[in-house]
Amino acid sequence: MIRSIFTVGGWTLLSRLTGFVRDIMMAAVLGAGPLADAFYIAFRLPNHFRSIFAEGAFNTAFIPAYARVKTVEGEAKARRFADGILTGVVLVQLALLAVALLATDWVVALLAPGLSDDPARFALTVDFTRITFPYLGLIAVVTLVGGVLNANDRFWAAAAASILLNVAMVGTLSVAGWFPTAGHAAAWGVLISGFLQLGLLVFDGERHGLGLRFGRPRLDADMRAFLIALGPAIIGSAGVQLALFADTIIASFLPEGAVAALFYADRINQLPIGVVGIAAGIVLLPEMSRRIAADDLAGARFAQSRAIELTLLLVLPFLAAALTIPEIIMRGLFMRGAFTAEAAAEAGATLAAYGVGLAPFVVVRAFMSPFYARGDTRTPVLATLGAAVVNIGLKILLMGSLAQVGLAFATSVGGWITVLALAVLARWRGYECGDAQLLRSLPRLVLIGVALAATLFGTAYVAGPWLAGLDHGRDEARLALCVAAGGVVYVLLVLALFGRRYLIGLLRGRPTAGHA
Repeated sequence: MIRSIFTVGGWTLLSRLTGFVRDIMMAAVLGAGPLADAFYIAFRLPNHFRSIFAEGAFNTAFIPAYARVKTVEGEAKARRFADGILTGVVLVQLALLAVALLATDWVVALLAPGLSDDPARFALTVDFTRITFPYLGLIAVVTLVGGVLNANDRFWAAAAASILLNVAMVGTLSVAGWFPTAGHAAAWGVLISGFLQLGLLVFDGERHGLGLRFGRPRLDADMRAFLIALGPAIIGSAGVQLALFADTIIASFLPEGAVAALFYADRINQLPIGVVGIAAGIVLLPEMSRRIAADDLAGARFAQSRAIELTLLLVLPFLAAALTIPEIIMRGLFMRGAFTAEAAAEAGATLAAYGVGLAPFVVVRAFMSPFYARGDTRTPVLATLGAAVVNIGLKILLMGSLAQVGLAFATSVGGWITVLALAVLARWRGYECGDAQLLRSLPRLVLIGVALAATLFGTAYVAGPWLAGLDHGRDEARLALCVAAGGVVYVLLVLALFGRRYLIGLLRGRPTAGHA
C-alpha cells in the first residue's frame, strides 16, 4: 500500500508540476481581471459537478462495491457489474449535458449571480461554460475506468491522466491568437483534455484485460447495494461542493480579482492535497475494502494508521510554507506579465487562510475510508453536511471584512469540523481509528512543523535585504533559498526524531515503530 501511495503521489506530483507551468502561463496571459474571472467560474462549474457525481461520490460507492463483488463472487461477475454501470453513467451524463447546454444562461445566473450586473463578464462566462461543460461527461467515464483499474491495483494511468489537462491547456494557450480570446483558448484546452484522458485510461484498461463494454444494467443485489450507497455519497459530496459553490457565488459579488486570487491560492493548496492526501485516499480505500471483505479488521486499522502517519509527515513542509511565506510563494511562482504584486499579495493572504485547514484536508479521506470500505456512505454525510452549514455561514459573515480571504478561512474551519466529526462518529459506530504508534508520532510531527516554520520565516526575513540589489529574479531567488533551507532542516529533523530504520521501512512498505 505504501509503495502504491508513492506511485500515485509521484504521478500526481508530476501532474501538479505541469499544472504550475499551466498556471504560470495562465497568470501571464489571463492575469487576474474580468477575463480570468469569467474563465475560472466556467472552469469551476463542470468541476463542481464532476466532484459530486464522478470522483467525489462515485468512487466512494463503486470501489468498495466492486472490490466486494470481485472478492466474494469472482472476476467475471465483477466485470458484468462494471459494464452495467458504464451504460448507466453514459446515459446520465448525456442527459445532464443536454440540460446544461440548453440552460447555460440560467445555470451561470444561479451559480454566479453577482455577474448579472456585469453583462460582459456574464456573456464570457456563458460562452466558456458551454465549451467546458462536456468535459464533465468525459471525466465521469474516466472515473469509472480509473476505479476499475485502482480496484485491481493499477494506479498509474488514473493518477497520470490529469497531466494531459495541463498539456492540452498549455498547448491551446500557446496559440491563443487563433481564438477570440485567451479565455476561449483555455476553455477549448479543457475540453480537448477530456478526450485525451479518456483515451489514456481506455488504453491502459484494454492493455491489462480490464476494458469495459456497454452492458445491460441488472438491478440485482449487488447493484441495489451500490445504488443505496451512491445516494448518500452524492449527498455528502454535494455538501462539500455546496461550500465551494458558495465560494463562486459569493466571490462573484466581490471586487474584480477575488475569483482569480481564490483560484491561484487553491492551486497551491491543492498540491499537497493531491500529491499526499488524495493519493493516500485512492490507495487506502481499495486496501481497506479488501481487508474488511476478508474480515481482517486489524490489518485495515493498521493500513489506515500508516496512511494517516505518512500523509501528516509529508504535508508538514507545505503546511509550514503556507502559514509563514505565502506571499513569497505567490510572488516567486506567478508575479510576471499581467499578474501584479497586488494580485500576489491578495493570493498569498488567501493561501495562508487555506493553510489553516491543510492538515484536515490531507487526512479526511483516510478518516472516511473506514465507513466507505464497509459500504457505509450515510454516516460521513452527517459530518460533511454539518461542516458545510458552518462553512457557508462563516463565508457570509466574513466576506465583508476579509473578502476572499474570509472564504478560504471558512473552508479551513469546515475541514477541521469534518475530520473531528468523522473521528467521533467512527468511535460511536465502533470503527477504530489510529493506533498507539500513530499517537506516539503526533508530538514529533508537531515539533518538526514548528521548527520548519521558524526556519522558513527566518530565511525569508534574512534573504529579503540580502537579495534587494538584484534587478531580476529577486522573488524567485528568495523562494529558492527558503525551499533549500527548509528542505535541509526537514530532512535532518525527520531523521533525528523518527530514525533511519523507520524511514527505510516506510519507503519499503514495511513501516516499523519510529524511534529517536
